[in-house]
Amino acid sequence: MKLKIALLPGDGIGPEVAAQAVACLQAVEEAFGHQFEFTKAPVGAIAIDQTGNPLPDDTLELCKQSDAVLFGAIGDPKYDNDPESKVRPEQGLLRLRKELGLFSNIRPVKVFPTLIDKSPLRKERIENTDFVIYRELTGGIYFGEKFLSEDGNTASDLCIYSEEEISRIAHLAFKAAKGRRKKLTLVDKANVLESSRLWRRVVTRIGESYPDVELHYLFVDNAAMQMILNPSQFDVILTENMFGDILSDEGSVIGGSIGLLPSASVGESSAMFEPIHGSYPQATGKNIANPIASILSAAMLLDHFGLDEEAAAVVRSVNKALKKGMVTPDLDPKSKHGTDDVGQFIAGHISDSDDFKGLNQENIGLGKSTII
Repeated sequence: MKLKIALLPGDGIGPEVAAQAVACLQAVEEAFGHQFEFTKAPVGAIAIDQTGNPLPDDTLELCKQSDAVLFGAIGDPKYDNDPESKVRPEQGLLRLRKELGLFSNIRPVKVFPTLIDKSPLRKERIENTDFVIYRELTGGIYFGEKFLSEDGNTASDLCIYSEEEISRIAHLAFKAAKGRRKKLTLVDKANVLESSRLWRRVVTRIGESYPDVELHYLFVDNAAMQMILNPSQFDVILTENMFGDILSDEGSVIGGSIGLLPSASVGESSAMFEPIHGSYPQATGKNIANPIASILSAAMLLDHFGLDEEAAAVVRSVNKALKKGMVTPDLDPKSKHGTDDVGQFIAGHISDSDDFKGLNQENIGLGKSTII
């Protein structure tokens, strides 16, 4: 398969972790005989510094012309800590999602057995945790009309949703639940918010078309609590933009590190893959950032294009790294392994012959089975 991939490393640790995701995709490319073309472009703070625009027109056009986007991270303290700043890195990401029509953000939350003791939660609470959050990504309060009074003392953000926006992601979530454990939980605040009541009406009606999927409802405050008390109860969580943003970051705590969780953002014709973590500026250039979330995002990219065996090979190699203790300091404070070490280990074991069949045997014989 030939794929054109727009590579947007972004800010902070973004370039470091994205480089390891690329290395793993290149290993897949060689082992399975695919052709992946990567084209790099600026976004976020680095783009503001270069052009004054967090999403330059050339970057947006590249993304539109590519089969997929591989994203690093976005954000910089000089903008985060300046409330008066009119141009912010995050504006580039929000516009990119809107322009590409990436209305569904898919964030899996799964506990790796080898890391279960790394979680701040008790083992018996998190065993068998395996759920996925479907977060609506292009509507709601993040995109609603914003108002600030002339004196700066009054502000508002409008939360608007249409039936169409809710319906299209609800169908994706129900289909996902149908292929998993057949349970979907809608998270809202329908006891207070009119927009949430619309969500509940639309999702309830759509649920009638999926009779084999059990539909549950939770208010967002209760959902946040249940995610810590009993996360294994969830299968598919469906929710709106802001609630999904908060809950997915909370979910990262379950596995022991936010550096483990990947995500996919999909629309009708475009798809973007990125780790859920931020730019972590304190770690920039120190070779300590965890690249696994970015690498697993690359696995989601492969899965999106039906390359199931290839995606499974990446996941197996990640599991091997975790089992052997080839991890960054966020997972083991005593670890001397850096971002590059972990990424190269995973890339180097994607084509292990004892893990799966269907490799390029000639390359293995020549010792060229991976790109490191």
